[in-house]
Amino acid sequence: MRKHTVLFLQGPPSPFARELAAALRARGHATLRIHFSAGDWLYWRGEACNYKGPLAEWGTFLETFVKTNGVTDILYYADRFPYHRSAAAVARRLGIAAYTYEFGYLRPDWITFERNGMSAQSHVPADPALIRRLAAALPEPDLTPRFRHGFAQEAFNEVLYNLTAFFFACLYPRYTPDKSCNTLINYLGYIPRLVAGPWNERRAERLIETLLARRTQTFLVPLQMQGDYQLRANSRFAHQSAFIGEVVRSFARAAPPEAELVFKVHPLDNGLEGWPRLIRRLAHAARIEARVHVIDGGCLAALIRLARGMVVINSTCGMHALLAGCPVKALGIALYDMAGLTHQGALDGFWRAPEPPDAELVRAFFRLLAASVQVKGSFYNREGRAAAIAAMIGRLEHEAVNGAGAYVSPPPRLRRARAEGIPHCDWEGSPQPAASAASTAPGAIAASAERD
Repeated sequence: MRKHTVLFLQGPPSPFARELAAALRARGHATLRIHFSAGDWLYWRGEACNYKGPLAEWGTFLETFVKTNGVTDILYYADRFPYHRSAAAVARRLGIAAYTYEFGYLRPDWITFERNGMSAQSHVPADPALIRRLAAALPEPDLTPRFRHGFAQEAFNEVLYNLTAFFFACLYPRYTPDKSCNTLINYLGYIPRLVAGPWNERRAERLIETLLARRTQTFLVPLQMQGDYQLRANSRFAHQSAFIGEVVRSFARAAPPEAELVFKVHPLDNGLEGWPRLIRRLAHAARIEARVHVIDGGCLAALIRLARGMVVINSTCGMHALLAGCPVKALGIALYDMAGLTHQGALDGFWRAPEPPDAELVRAFFRLLAASVQVKGSFYNREGRAAAIAAMIGRLEHEAVNGAGAYVSPPPRLRRARAEGIPHCDWEGSPQPAASAASTAPGAIAASAERD
């Protein structure tokens, strides 16, 4: 087994990255860390380099750092974060491995662990025939939730991380957080939603009961968060309002007159965009306000059972729908958007003749994901962290990230992303990094690494 020198960049707001690094060191690997903000420092609490230079100089700094310290692998959370996009490019130029990790495609209870990037940048095959062949002998994944954690725990960690970075910004004055809105304004926006939460939940449940009783054709549209990189960097919609407008106008134009449309607000939405007000205004303009509903709450599984189809940008809700046999139309770059899984025709045609997913292909796709770019576990549950860390280290040591043949080069979804004008589709087409890429012997963090 070769020894790795793993450079950690930003991680999730939890002890996960710190515990993963400790486990790697216990197995004889070296770990390094670069902080960009006080929030990074809070969740690491160990030896690290502080990068305090401007974003424009980050790539040059990182390339020198990697060469000086013999880095063999770069590990980052959220692949489209600007510092991480640059890190992926540096790794390609130097021929070393880069890995991203995030909440899992198969969530809950799964973590994505993938080479280079996700979604448009993902190397996971998009050819149904290849997926079937690769998955033929793979075991069925365990989709039973085993590592539960409360919403309050996740929210506390997220708020603590971001408020620490916000209030101690003077320590990292040139840090570029790349948030869609000010941190304080973002969190203040949650107060009205929290107050109205119980009422909104009861209203959502009543609507679901009404729609079930009416037995009408119902289409579900789960909204995403405006600041989500899945929307900002993996779709053609600069703002979710453009997606909502396209869906409402298409529904008014082409859906059966008895069909109804339900928009579901994301559970973690901050409420600042006022999606319900926008949707009601668009529905009124299209003269279909009686057939368009907005709910803030309700059971997603119950809504999927009710729905004749689901329209998404690229939400992981689409994967839950596929597993339940519900037709899905994806308007962004989604890992699962391919023939046999999602509706491949125009949105107008989806309302009258939605293409159902091929159940066998769905199972094959899930098997391949679980064996190659997903690990069972959690960022917030202690047992879940231990399980995920053990699995990630096993994949890293055996060069099995994107294993089972789930590495296609160049990323197969990138051409469509570029054709749609999606920003930051900057993969350069370099070959897969060699397993033994290491230019210099591992060493301590260079004394000159800290930038003022």
